[in-house]
Amino acid sequence: MATALTYTSTGAKAAATTKLDKQVFEVMPSNHTLLKEAYVAYLGNGRLSLATTKTRGEVSGGGKKPWRQKGTGRARFGSSRNPIWRGGGIVFGPTGNENYTKHVNVKAKRLALRQALSLAADEKRIVVLEDLKVKDAKTSALAGLLAKVGATRSTLLVVEAKTDELLRASRNLQNVKLVNGRYLNVYDLLNADTIVVTKAALEQVVAWLGDTAKGGEQ
Repeated sequence: MATALTYTSTGAKAAATTKLDKQVFEVMPSNHTLLKEAYVAYLGNGRLSLATTKTRGEVSGGGKKPWRQKGTGRARFGSSRNPIWRGGGIVFGPTGNENYTKHVNVKAKRLALRQALSLAADEKRIVVLEDLKVKDAKTSALAGLLAKVGATRSTLLVVEAKTDELLRASRNLQNVKLVNGRYLNVYDLLNADTIVVTKAALEQVVAWLGDTAKGGEQ
């Protein structure tokens, strides 16, 4: 059974490790196709269509024919905004209306989350906190606690609820991302060097993704 190192709210190592639910943390992927699809879908769904170009009809100028049709020895052209001329319009360029979103159904998305969590558990990247209390919502207090549990690099901090105190304490920590246990995604799970999860949030995740026999896929 998969286990995770467990720490108290002060950062001291707990007497026993936490056993992780096998339905959520022991679902190793046979290949990484589904993980890749969920990862790419997350990036695509957050992508903005900002790039735009102008067609020959939108570029200003070019109303006058560059030279007469015949007799010059040069190829005929009707406008200096022809796409093959410098300063001309762009053919098949982005219009700003592109749709980069990708759909992954709920069943596949939750399976991908289980696989990502299982990889993290297998790589010993999951750390459990018995409780998370940040005195006076101080950033230094949270940073000190994370350092004690070994979360010094890119950290995903999973909590049951994002309180005002936790938001204030974590917002200036560049390597820390605070997330609710019900809003995990494959992108964050795969990119985090350490996943710090409170016991309450762990129970929330297991209730959400575990026990498929009772409708966990719905």
